[in-house]
Amino acid sequence: MSVVSNSSPLIALEQIRQLDLLHSLFKEILIPDQVAVETVASVQPRSWIRQQSLSLPLLTATQRPTLGRGEREAICLAIEVQAAAILMDDDPARRLAIQLGLPIIGTAGVLILAKERQLIAAVRPCLDALIENRFFLARNVYELILTRAGEK
Repeated sequence: MSVVSNSSPLIALEQIRQLDLLHSLFKEILIPDQVAVETVASVQPRSWIRQQSLSLPLLTATQRPTLGRGEREAICLAIEVQAAAILMDDDPARRLAIQLGLPIIGTAGVLILAKERQLIAAVRPCLDALIENRFFLARNVYELILTRAGEK
């Protein structure tokens, strides 16, 4: 099964030089057209990140002012291809995806999974690097992630 990604996990992981974790974890990532547009300047092309256009119109449920076009398309593509998961960080988009029955994995979740599969030794240095690159992470969420990763 496919995994679909929104822009933020791709950009964040590329910034901290951990984007290839996605290939190790999921083999192939699908991105909709708008996510390709949003990431072209900051994510180096990878053969395992494949752009796929939607074949159906955007779902009415995604027409919300709190969602960007990339988030809308990612959610719709995940539904269309019956994705195993969708990678996204933005709270309103995550809430909608959950309502629509999509399994969600955020950037921090990718790091936890990578540690569980022994692809990285620790989550903390990656979280700290994300924060240094202006990735918003509330302190209590930071602590929760470290606890979940067994680093607290």
